[in-house]
Amino acid sequence: MFESVLVANRGEIASRITRTVRGLGLKAVAVHSDADADLPFVHEADEAVLIGPSAPAQSYLHARSVLEAARRHNARAVHPGYGFLAEDAGFARAVHAAGMAWVGPQPLTIARLGDKINARNLMKEAGVPVAPGVWEPVPDTETALEEAARIGYPVMVKAASGGGGIGMGVAHDEARLRAVYPAARSRAEMFFASADVLLERFVRGARHVEVQVIGRPDGSVVALGDRECSVQRRHQKIVEEGPAPGLPEALRARLHRAAVRAGEAVGYRGAGTVEFLIDPVTGEFYFVEMNARLQVEHPVTEMLTGLDLVEQQLRVAAGERVSFAGVRSRGHAIELRVYAEDPFRFAPRPGRIRVWEEPVGPGIRIDAGYAEGNSVTPYYDPLLAKLIVHGDTRDAALARARAAVAAFRIEGTLTTNLPFLAELLDNPEFVSGRYDTGIVGRMRPASN
Repeated sequence: MFESVLVANRGEIASRITRTVRGLGLKAVAVHSDADADLPFVHEADEAVLIGPSAPAQSYLHARSVLEAARRHNARAVHPGYGFLAEDAGFARAVHAAGMAWVGPQPLTIARLGDKINARNLMKEAGVPVAPGVWEPVPDTETALEEAARIGYPVMVKAASGGGGIGMGVAHDEARLRAVYPAARSRAEMFFASADVLLERFVRGARHVEVQVIGRPDGSVVALGDRECSVQRRHQKIVEEGPAPGLPEALRARLHRAAVRAGEAVGYRGAGTVEFLIDPVTGEFYFVEMNARLQVEHPVTEMLTGLDLVEQQLRVAAGERVSFAGVRSRGHAIELRVYAEDPFRFAPRPGRIRVWEEPVGPGIRIDAGYAEGNSVTPYYDPLLAKLIVHGDTRDAALARARAAVAAFRIEGTLTTNLPFLAELLDNPEFVSGRYDTGIVGRMRPASN
């Protein structure tokens, strides 16, 4: 195992990784911007390095500064968390070139999966189901119209690079596609430095279910369970739960086998997630993407299995043998993302935190990025914390989640989405477990 690990991230995920690194007796090195100097993750690390101003491009996305901090503090490994440089193949190569271990898949794997069109093609060749769509970038509006006519409306327009729902749009007809296509290209260029977009058939009323996998040093890939991720606003997840409720066991087994096949097709190493859309009418499922990193919602799988996925990542990166013999999913877990945002329009509402009181009790876990007295700035994603609960049954987990949300006090000049989460947990559609990716739009028709 490595003697020291640089955590190339911020907020709750930096704290989460540091907890495991220090728990293994290793040295944790944090990097931070000016804006984050007083956040908990900085103080929790053994050493902390200021790497730049508040703007992400000058700090957390500035690969040279992050790498220099790792060299200067003799880090033997770099853990990127999620977001920022986590899926930057060039940065991963630079880490390897500097003689440090990259806690994630190989750079070539990241590059192959980072382009959604290339990933679609790879999965089709591997026998993983993919939705009808294009096999190369769509260069202009006229080509988009021709392809949409071939695929059949409605179609989803996606940025070929990046993620987080950015650069996505749905077109139900030709007129709408003429508006959605250039908008998607523009956002793709702005956020991912590539205007390439793809088209694929939009699945009405789809469920979004993902499978957690780990690729081991010996080349084998294992599935560690699934998570329902259909509660989304603007194609971005808010709530995840596992196992996916009401999923027929035969379909669940097929999803897991397809996820393993996807990981094997790219020689995957470490923790990753394979995402699928399920057509509620046909019962068929389609590959969406494979995230070459730790997922925001990984605590759901940890609560179900008792595993520490960050520890498994570190062991795989160190070339150690990892075994999951006897590991099985127990009970039900739900993760709720607590944001500094308007609970009705979902717009960011940063500010200063005057009161921060977390719920406590059996089956409750909080992965927090902030504490009382901190300020939430407008420079980064407004995620404050993840509230994760576990129960013997889904009903028990729901009851625990309701009590925990009611007990979570965050007050100050900011606004949080806790009222929305409370409303969701009592929503009959959500409570039934028979919901899809349109649930938030039905709750908030004007905001999604």
